[in-house]
Amino acid sequence: MSLRDQLTEIKEKGLADIEQTNDLKKLNDIRVHLLGKKGPITAALRGIKDLTPEERPEVGSYANKIRDAITVAVADQRQKLEDAALDAKLASEKIDVTMPGKPVAQGQPHVIQQIIDQIVDLFLGMGYEVLSGPEVEEDKYNFEMMNLPKNHPARDMQDTFYISKEILMRTQTSPMQARALEKHDFSKGPLKMISPGIVYRRDTDDPTHSHQFHQVEGLFIDEHVTMADLKGTLITMAQNIFGNKFDIRLRPSYFPFTEPSVEVDVTCFNCMGKGCDVCKHTGWIEVLGAGMVHPNVLDMAGVDSKKYGGFAFGVGPDRFAMLKYGVDDIRDFYLDDVRFLNQFSKRGN
Repeated sequence: MSLRDQLTEIKEKGLADIEQTNDLKKLNDIRVHLLGKKGPITAALRGIKDLTPEERPEVGSYANKIRDAITVAVADQRQKLEDAALDAKLASEKIDVTMPGKPVAQGQPHVIQQIIDQIVDLFLGMGYEVLSGPEVEEDKYNFEMMNLPKNHPARDMQDTFYISKEILMRTQTSPMQARALEKHDFSKGPLKMISPGIVYRRDTDDPTHSHQFHQVEGLFIDEHVTMADLKGTLITMAQNIFGNKFDIRLRPSYFPFTEPSVEVDVTCFNCMGKGCDVCKHTGWIEVLGAGMVHPNVLDMAGVDSKKYGGFAFGVGPDRFAMLKYGVDDIRDFYLDDVRFLNQFSKRGN
């Protein structure tokens, strides 16, 4: 058999094998076998040395045409197999567009965020602006400008997580009060602001305490602001959140940044004033602290304390949520149990 006949036979058998295969891996194996260095075409061409000089170019050209034909046949068969696989996949995954779609569950704000939003909406309606600040705060703004100098014993009440000697995780959102006082132009009117956010304390977690919780601080600075303005604001907020279901009391307290200072307590939701473990048998649960801004705070921010004064307060939305919904353990809010959180499906209800 001549060399040309050998090549023709290799071509016909190869094309037949390519056409009959229905597997991409087998198709690739055929391609490697026919066109590889150890394939039949290469083996047959070893006999080209025995041909006359005139026959060699003709046979070499014929061998190249066979390689080209096999390459084209492999590509065509690969495309055919890939198209068939895609058609089969589309058929198996076909979507019936006439069927109703699957319902998508719609979430809602976390219950604590609902309380924060309710407080924010109330104070926006009263003309306050909402300011936010960094959770990683300077000691200067978190303590010193709040009338808590270094080594002041009152710092122990707000022991926190320190990153360095001068940088810490804020224990309150009060630093925004100092920052706002520094920047505010009182010639354009009073300063009325609230600052919601997350704060950190080195507290032991229990039913009414957490090492991380939420706070909304408020500040109102102007001429001729009195304790009566503070009381009216607190009553308005309490009635907006709780209604008339719970009693409220103001009692004297101490905060370094206010003087005089008051604690605002609400009737214990668990025992309704009779005394229990949740309220430590007092019948009351502390929900916020407030007072008239200390002159030192104003002076350190460059505000004339002889001309201007005002009040500040700090609200715990977590405790407000406990009271509003009768939750007896603050930790339930942070466990991400959807069954628990879905009970609070309507904003403000």
